[in-house]
Amino acid sequence: MAESAYARAGVDTDRAGRAIAGLVEVLRTIDTGRPSRSVVGSGHYAAVIALDEHTGIALSTDGVGSKVIVAEQLERYDTVGIDCVAMNVNDLVCVGAEPLALLDYIALEDADPEMLRQIGVGLKAGAEQAGVEIPGGELAQLPELIRGHPSPRGFDLAASAFGVVRLDELITGEAIAPGDAVIGLPASGVHSNGFTLARRALPDLDEVPAQLGRSVGQELLEPTVIYVRAALDLIRSPDVDVRGLAHITGDGMLNLLRLNPGVGFTIDSPLPVLPVFELIAERAEVSAEDMWETFNMGCGFCSVVPADHVDAALALLSARHPGSARIGRVSADAGAVELPGLTLRAK
Repeated sequence: MAESAYARAGVDTDRAGRAIAGLVEVLRTIDTGRPSRSVVGSGHYAAVIALDEHTGIALSTDGVGSKVIVAEQLERYDTVGIDCVAMNVNDLVCVGAEPLALLDYIALEDADPEMLRQIGVGLKAGAEQAGVEIPGGELAQLPELIRGHPSPRGFDLAASAFGVVRLDELITGEAIAPGDAVIGLPASGVHSNGFTLARRALPDLDEVPAQLGRSVGQELLEPTVIYVRAALDLIRSPDVDVRGLAHITGDGMLNLLRLNPGVGFTIDSPLPVLPVFELIAERAEVSAEDMWETFNMGCGFCSVVPADHVDAALALLSARHPGSARIGRVSADAGAVELPGLTLRAK
């Protein structure tokens, strides 16, 4: 198998997948001395633990990744907090949960007060967009482990989010069937995945490419969209049967396959590809397959609903995210995501 552009840039997602499988295999053998409370299988967007027979607590954890390097280089830290919140709450809502709170973890090379203030500004903005509290967190000063670009600006930012969901209202993707419609919600840019490849393709943060109309640095720091309120509108609507919700992050459109291994997806009318992705593909000579398996390509979130519920769903989603549109349908070709001129398959 040919090495992907992302692997050549330094991130081998296939190898990482195999490594994660080994880790998960060990964790599955944990014996607590009582029956497991987990009600959603490993590999979904969020874990769900049953509190009682009616209520579950949904859990997710994620970070901002190497997007923080762009923040370090530009000495601008007031947006990555939004990304940190988004990467967690967008996953959490995919199981039908209402996010309630988030705990952040910040590891730093040097505890610079202005840097931390700016990170806090972004966390606050993200929390307010998502409707969650941040009641606590952890700060670790680790100069032996964290090295900045340049030093001493190094930091890492991650969080865990928590929400609640009625167990009889879980959205797992099991109800998805061929013929269902796929609705896409627009992304704002690269969001917070694929940055090792994006930074290699666009190393000059001060460059202002004609395609972008602003600097590369501004483009790459554009925050991840938070889709929680739109997703909750959909979930709570009596007019829409929400059969699946997918946050399009690492692995690109292959994320749809996490919803149901027994189906495939035909994306015959994808949302417009954002100019930044065309520029990355051109500069780094990345194939279309690699691009669609690495980036959101302009579609940051998807909803799967019955075909006759599309109009009702779009009325709700478009109110918060203009440009949302029906982008395809569920197929019977299990494990495949078909795009115009291209078919992606689960690895």
